[in-house]
Amino acid sequence: LKHDCTAHSVVFDPVSASIRPLTVLTDTWCSSGQFLPDGTLLQTGGDYEGTRKIRTFSPCPAAQEDGIACDWHELQDEELGAGRWYATNQLLPDGRVIVVGGRGQFTAEFVPAASVSPVELPFLRQAQDAQTDTLYPFVHLLPDGNLFIFANTRAVLYDYIAGGVVREYPALDGNPRNYPSGGSSVMLALSAADKDEDGDGGFTRAEILVCGGAIFGAFLQENAGLPAGDTCGRITATDLEPEWAIESMPSPRVMGDMILLPTGDALLINGAQAGCQGFNLATIPCLNPVLYRPDMPSGLRFMPLTPGVTPRMYHSTANLLPDGRVLVAGSNPHHFYNFTGDFPTELSLEAFSPEYLSPGLANLRPTILSAPSEVAYGEVFEVSFSVELPVTGIVEFNLVSAPFSTHSFSQGQRVLKLSVGSAQADELGGVIYRSVGSAPPSPLVAPPAFYMLFLVNQGIPSVATWVRLMSSPP
Repeated sequence: LKHDCTAHSVVFDPVSASIRPLTVLTDTWCSSGQFLPDGTLLQTGGDYEGTRKIRTFSPCPAAQEDGIACDWHELQDEELGAGRWYATNQLLPDGRVIVVGGRGQFTAEFVPAASVSPVELPFLRQAQDAQTDTLYPFVHLLPDGNLFIFANTRAVLYDYIAGGVVREYPALDGNPRNYPSGGSSVMLALSAADKDEDGDGGFTRAEILVCGGAIFGAFLQENAGLPAGDTCGRITATDLEPEWAIESMPSPRVMGDMILLPTGDALLINGAQAGCQGFNLATIPCLNPVLYRPDMPSGLRFMPLTPGVTPRMYHSTANLLPDGRVLVAGSNPHHFYNFTGDFPTELSLEAFSPEYLSPGLANLRPTILSAPSEVAYGEVFEVSFSVELPVTGIVEFNLVSAPFSTHSFSQGQRVLKLSVGSAQADELGGVIYRSVGSAPPSPLVAPPAFYMLFLVNQGIPSVATWVRLMSSPP
């Protein structure tokens, strides 16, 4: 709607808190996105005239930001093969992006397109219920190159190359988890320490966590008072006979965002304790973030954190910043701007600081002094860093992707814990250290892209530096 101002796009600088407006060309309502290997943001679909649009935005130096090149561009010679509204994107090992599902779409397709016709995904049709709880399906690229696709309460392992289901996982007991029921999901950190049965390889184990959601019927009945789901399901997707393990959260949560932190822990933030996704369909905001610590024993993994004061419900988002904070934004539970009532339209941005940024832990925080800007798969690379207190163990090298966050799911989110050597003090008396790490072995483990490289010392992360993971030059 060309003269409507309820959709905006800006470049936001979290250091200076400045914004630069961008031009929204067509309707991006409830669309999807993913970063490409060269750092370009690919953005697909939406509503009305935007449903088949493919858009790109390429970051550029501040000195060039006033130019037309530093704005949104819509592809003129390529459109999606089907309308994509409430779809999910995932970057693939070959640099393409797969776009999965959407309202009324039980298919997947690729950008750039491999063929004219989208590929049928009967699983999405089979998983659908009366509420269409299969929108924004949870899609995770496993280290074997297949896709874990979760919709409603069901999941499959999908071979996108052959175009078929490899296996169907057991159903996850409890409430629906996808839009409009509004649960969330992450693939827990992949680790070089995970080997196969022969002790070879690394990054062989992938665990999926699915949390929260709404009680079935909340959306159909438009009942904002029905308590949300309070369980999480965790499954090792790479096992031959996987089963869901059920855990209980400290409180119910719908529309929560799950953000992987540099440590490999997951932060649950935003959302509500009752209702579902949709306009004015939720109440009792979740003000307490919760930390999920996957390596702790079952029953001890959830830790409530300092509460906020601003409700972040429908259309809220969260993203990890390179300094280790989590940027939270949004919440508009209304059809249009509405600044009255219990849950007004929220235009502010906030940064949540996890406990690892406490001032009392600053003397453990590494500072990266030098690191490569590009690394090849399998390459051994060196990083120099400083730490105020002497280093007594291994300092982790962890790569974190830049996902696209919308509707309680961060598309393309992944953390990789690399193989790393012991930190060696240089001649300056132990303040400066050098250590080497090994890049992921293949694009199956980590698609080619820009990643944040965090050094983590005793659970305390550095400020990240951006590293481009790519194949070796010819």
